[in-house]
Amino acid sequence: MTLKSVSETYNDLFSSNAVFGYRQDERIFRTRFKRFCFAAFMVLAGLMVAGSLAGIGANEYHYFIMNLILINLIAAVGLNLLVGFTGLLSLGHAAFMCAGAYTSALLITRFGIPFAVSVAAAGLSAAALGIIVGTPSLRIKGFYLMVATLAFQFVIDYVIIHWEGVTKGTRGLELPTPFFLGISLEKNLSYFIFLFCLTLLLIWGAKNITRSKIGRAFIAIRDNDVSAEIIGISIFRYKLLSFGLASFYAGVAGALFAGLLRTAIPGDYSFLHSIIILAMVLVGGLGRLVGTVFGVIFITLVPVLLDQSVSFLAQVYDPNITIILGPVKDLVFGGLIILFIIFEPEGLVGVWIRIRDYFRIWPLPYVSE
Repeated sequence: MTLKSVSETYNDLFSSNAVFGYRQDERIFRTRFKRFCFAAFMVLAGLMVAGSLAGIGANEYHYFIMNLILINLIAAVGLNLLVGFTGLLSLGHAAFMCAGAYTSALLITRFGIPFAVSVAAAGLSAAALGIIVGTPSLRIKGFYLMVATLAFQFVIDYVIIHWEGVTKGTRGLELPTPFFLGISLEKNLSYFIFLFCLTLLLIWGAKNITRSKIGRAFIAIRDNDVSAEIIGISIFRYKLLSFGLASFYAGVAGALFAGLLRTAIPGDYSFLHSIIILAMVLVGGLGRLVGTVFGVIFITLVPVLLDQSVSFLAQVYDPNITIILGPVKDLVFGGLIILFIIFEPEGLVGVWIRIRDYFRIWPLPYVSE
């Protein structure tokens, strides 16, 4: 087989973007390669779960980390709809997560509402708050809108901490073991299966939104809101819709995080958490859902790997080394984020696109822009 035939075979099987009708154009996985990757991913996930049920493979700690990744992914996908697709800056995403967490916790502890219903209600309540907070976006944008969302973050923190009669202040609210359709989600494995299915559903919904009339309106507003208004797009309506959708995803993520920890406390949804979620979107790549997946995995796993590295060095050399390497670990983590933003403005998805295009046109030389 010649080099040319290898390249042609790759393009025929995996890289062809040709469509021959509306049905094919509407597909989420438009190439065979994307469908192959998704099928392989689902098979691997199924094998991993089956192995855990059989007592081999990942343990409870590993599933706890994967649960964190999925929850962060839901929150980051929502923020990418707002920042990456609509171009509206926000530093208060954790506030909507907090609102969702406490909505779910109060519905469960005070009214005995089922966990799944409380998660949906948490998303809706956060969406309502998002629409209210997004109202000034018609008049302000950029840095000023970012400051407005930051102010909302501080307002939520103040209300949650000082409304002790309802929220119990800094002590937080204790949650019982969550159930779904009568199945206990006490173990991290069962919670992972529930989260995995829900995350796929929400990402599928976000993908459909970005490919619809709504998504095209978001992108038009991001690129040039004046031109978008001239061609008949309701700027105010779609900005509020973007805030509502992003806040809905954040509220759901907050409720799921509270369910995972069995508690809702304000410290878990601080301003720092908003920065971390925004960093996931920036490192992954603005306006790309697959980039959000890369960014969430990177930002979530790097601190875990650094912690394990410090613990390993402490066991091998000196336990007191953690005193020295503790601050260094945070410095390395922050430095990695800064380096990505400076030297890779397109994020991890930009790296993925270059690697994909290199193999797509191989053996021809790949020249980056």
